[in-house]
Amino acid sequence: MSINTANFLAIQGQTNETPYLIEVSSADGIYITDTSGKRFIDMIAGVAVNNIGHRHPKVVSAIKNQIDQHLHVMVYGEFVQKSQVNFATKLTYLLPSSLNSVYAVNSGTEANEAALKLVKRVTGRTELVSFRGSYHGSTQGSMSVSGNETKKSAFRPLLPDVRFLEFNTIDQLNQITQRTAGVIIETIQGDAGVRIPSNDFMEALRNRCTEVGALLIFDEIQCGIGRTGKLFGFEHFSITPDILTLGKALGGGMPIGALVASQDLLSKFTHNPMLGHITTFGGHPVNCAAANACLEVMTTEIDFLQVEKNGQLLEDMLSKNIEIKEVRRIGLMFAFDMESFERVEKVVKKCLEKGVISFWFLSHPNSFRLSPPLTITEGEIRVAGRLILEAINETSTL
Repeated sequence: MSINTANFLAIQGQTNETPYLIEVSSADGIYITDTSGKRFIDMIAGVAVNNIGHRHPKVVSAIKNQIDQHLHVMVYGEFVQKSQVNFATKLTYLLPSSLNSVYAVNSGTEANEAALKLVKRVTGRTELVSFRGSYHGSTQGSMSVSGNETKKSAFRPLLPDVRFLEFNTIDQLNQITQRTAGVIIETIQGDAGVRIPSNDFMEALRNRCTEVGALLIFDEIQCGIGRTGKLFGFEHFSITPDILTLGKALGGGMPIGALVASQDLLSKFTHNPMLGHITTFGGHPVNCAAANACLEVMTTEIDFLQVEKNGQLLEDMLSKNIEIKEVRRIGLMFAFDMESFERVEKVVKKCLEKGVISFWFLSHPNSFRLSPPLTITEGEIRVAGRLILEAINETSTL
């Protein structure tokens, strides 16, 4: 064990008993290189963060340019900062006209916390509705509307007045009523193992929220910013949320989240009470500059037809293995079901030995997950797919 790893385990707070312990030296494109010189194909992209690859030149340039101007100068919303304005302008340009106002925060879970507050402030109601299998973050409010009870029970009591419905089940939507302040849903459930709702369900959900005056929140922290083969996950459906939350890939590798809604809704935070939501480092100028550059790359360099082609190629390669029981995929967002967690664990560890970074799900342990950078080439997909198949075969007891 190296000194760096020993110090990492001794000094840094740990929440995982078995971390990967790759000692990172550098990262570029779809590759991470450790301090011994071993290069890994990053098929996780920092868990759907590095959607445009590691250290994209335009993001790096934007960061350097902003550093030369200024870093933090004031708490969010008090000073006019060009990088914040540019980021919000770019993001709202890419969204439907009703989503025309941006509140930049530090992370996805913070965006969800703000969204939960906003629906209560706007409607004057208290009930929140979420869905079983959901994951919205690990802070108190976000955890309260997440569906994994195993992860929640040690931290109760959490927020009261939260109702959970079955995901993708139209018959349960009548439980959204005039008591409901807001409904929060991952447009595509990630941690539950890439669960994709039907168009009929999403349309019925939108209609029910409109009917009873509940606000509809789409959590696209994981499935947004190109991951599903479209810039935003809700583009796969014929509806628009009242509130959109973003994070993960938005910053091109830098930490940022965003709460997006209409200006009318977000303006409710300005009074009764004033400063209804506040953040010191939200909208940090360097992170906003990176996010603006990331959106520029997404809209000018990413070929979504190729993203879909690569996704289908990898699905076809791995689904032919007899141990893959089911594949759920949208764009370059994958869940591969196997017989047991033990099989998944062996495959993930063997992949790591072979220089391929894969991962698992918190709430669906019988699957391994892949979410490679959208910039991955067809040739790189073939190499990664072959190595993953080797890992499955070499650990098989069949």
